[in-house]
Amino acid sequence: MEYIDSFCHLMPLKYAELAMTEAPGKSHMFVRALKMKAMSDMEYRKDIIEHYPGYMQIPNIVSPPVEALVDANKSPEIAAVGNDEIMKIVNTYPNLYKGFIGGIPSNNIRASIDEIRRCKDMGAKGIQIYTHINGSSIDSEEFWPIYEECNKQCMPILIHPVGGQNIPEFPREEMSKYELWYLIGWPYQTTIAMARLVFSGIFENFPDLKILTHHCGAMIPMLEGRIANGLKMYGTRTAMELREKLTKTKLKGNPIDSFKKFYVDTATCNSSQAIQCGLEFYGEDHVLFATDMPFDPTEGAYIKGGIDAIESLNLSPLVKTKIYKENACSFFDL
Repeated sequence: MEYIDSFCHLMPLKYAELAMTEAPGKSHMFVRALKMKAMSDMEYRKDIIEHYPGYMQIPNIVSPPVEALVDANKSPEIAAVGNDEIMKIVNTYPNLYKGFIGGIPSNNIRASIDEIRRCKDMGAKGIQIYTHINGSSIDSEEFWPIYEECNKQCMPILIHPVGGQNIPEFPREEMSKYELWYLIGWPYQTTIAMARLVFSGIFENFPDLKILTHHCGAMIPMLEGRIANGLKMYGTRTAMELREKLTKTKLKGNPIDSFKKFYVDTATCNSSQAIQCGLEFYGEDHVLFATDMPFDPTEGAYIKGGIDAIESLNLSPLVKTKIYKENACSFFDL
């Protein structure tokens, strides 16, 4: 069996060094990543990957996003270095990688468009963005030129959650406790980002745009009934004088149909139940194998565990082949 890992991460050392130099006050954000040997030691990473015959990756550069580190004047340079370095890694190990996902300086729209075009020329298979851009919703009109350019260049978009302990769960608190910002906050962020894009009319404006969301589409599959039935009374929960401002949408048709236009991955920390739920909602053609490597508790645990989780579902060989490889080939035009 062949496997294409559609959502996994690495950290080029030259990129990390430049980012930490330019943003010394935020160097702590790189500490955990650099402590993971497989994140930046490519020979060590090679040994792990080769332990699984038929397994290949399409990696992206791990968070934090470049726009969270530096201002709009410096972010284009760091993003470009990251893309140059990840391309070198992929080209050095062609038997391990099917390509790479480019990063953009989302706090500089003009530079982002230029970098999308450059990544396309470099052979990138897609572009990664985050669930918010320095606190701004990704459905804000200022970011739509990014979607327009990705649509024009036939560049898929991968969405990854972002944020940390500085985002509290309750308005009167200043920090998140118990690492809930990760355990629950990231799936929540992904869910909100997806919903904002749907109601903003992203698929009405760009019907051919392909978007892959991390962690099996977050909470959306579990909320199918709530979305479908709750929206039958859409607008009635909002004060009359605020309806135009807060509920106006470009969305046409059944919202559930628009949510199902997203693609999702199987990076669920080895949860077969989550994968099953994702399959039932998004369908067998919109689920791509992924591991979140190298954030495994032990090296390779999410590769083996992810495969084991899918195998436990008693899917047909045809469906498994779609998840493991064919859907990625279609999504990334491999």
